[in-house]
Amino acid sequence: MAHYFEDSPQAASRPGAVTLVLPDLHLKLETDRGVFSPERIDLGTRVLLESVPPPPAEGDLLDLGCGYGPIALTMATRAPAATVWAVDVNRRSLELCARNATAARLDKVRSMHVDEVPQDVRFAAIWSNPAIRIGKPALHAMLTRWLSRLVPGGSAYLVVQKHLGADSLQRWLTSEGFPASRHSSRSSYRILKVSAASGGSEG
Repeated sequence: MAHYFEDSPQAASRPGAVTLVLPDLHLKLETDRGVFSPERIDLGTRVLLESVPPPPAEGDLLDLGCGYGPIALTMATRAPAATVWAVDVNRRSLELCARNATAARLDKVRSMHVDEVPQDVRFAAIWSNPAIRIGKPALHAMLTRWLSRLVPGGSAYLVVQKHLGADSLQRWLTSEGFPASRHSSRSSYRILKVSAASGGSEG
């Protein structure tokens, strides 16, 4: 069975759609098999989007593991002057995210593979429902890679289920020089706020 964190999902295409309704937006999003949570907006994603403060009004913002785009499109809606980088390894997800951004007329969303983002781009904010199930070594490498690209004073907001190691991840992040605190907790999920490493490490 193909996993949503593979580059090219083997699952046969079966297009669908979901609706994202938040107090400030209403979006219909294309989905498909072989991507994350194709039949409904994942609860963790919803908790994140209902809990985080507004993103910086301008600059470069990152949705790490964008899937078909609910987080990226929400960031772009809330910060229309910012550039939102929607990154993933899953090519099918990236195509869907790009189409959804076009349909929503959010022309400052950049949907691209994780290895195609220019190295000099630094982020004022990162929002992510990270792929915990890729395993701890891969997860740690991914988070270190992208959190090191936060600008001084920038913050990341990560949603993680309590039983999938939210508290241990918080401790690990802090031990690695990315100060992490619990922003909020709801419905078995924690929202972790992670601050940029002091000294502005390069990724």
